[in-house]
Amino acid sequence: MEFFDSLCKKATEKGAFKAAVIPTSEVSVDASFRTLCEQNVCGSYGKNWMCPPDAGDIYELMAALKSYEYILVYQSVNTLEDSYDFEGMAEAAVKHHKLMYGIREEFEKEDFKRKLFLGAGGCRLCEVCAKRTNEPCRHPDKATPSLEAYGINVSKLAAAAGMKYINGVNTVTYFGAVLFDI
Repeated sequence: MEFFDSLCKKATEKGAFKAAVIPTSEVSVDASFRTLCEQNVCGSYGKNWMCPPDAGDIYELMAALKSYEYILVYQSVNTLEDSYDFEGMAEAAVKHHKLMYGIREEFEKEDFKRKLFLGAGGCRLCEVCAKRTNEPCRHPDKATPSLEAYGINVSKLAAAAGMKYINGVNTVTYFGAVLFDI
């Protein structure tokens, strides 16, 4: 569809490596992804308004996701010095979040009936999330939950969108999405 092609082009013009639009019926969700969040490997569980448990009930979030017609999936791919380049991974995550906010700014202009923005990992809009200082979210209109908070199996999402989840040795790949109804 020409309209979907134009949306993908906008995402790649903003800096996405690849972008694709698929029906949300092709998105694989699984409540067990919440268990990964509960393990708190990233340190944001219970410390970020857009992360579990504060992001919402997993079953309600999965149902909300499936209530949308389409999802624009996009990815960023960055090169690392080696597979232990954690500093490079962190820098790539910062770049991805800048990409995500650029795409969000562009897609806010689209005349969709509804839209929802999802990113990689927890929201990083504020340097310190208001959750950590026991305050309400400072930017509830711009805060962005993660794909995983909604139970999305990102490796299956990548495949459904015709993308690689892993893009080669010494690379790191991050994903984001825009759910929408037309």
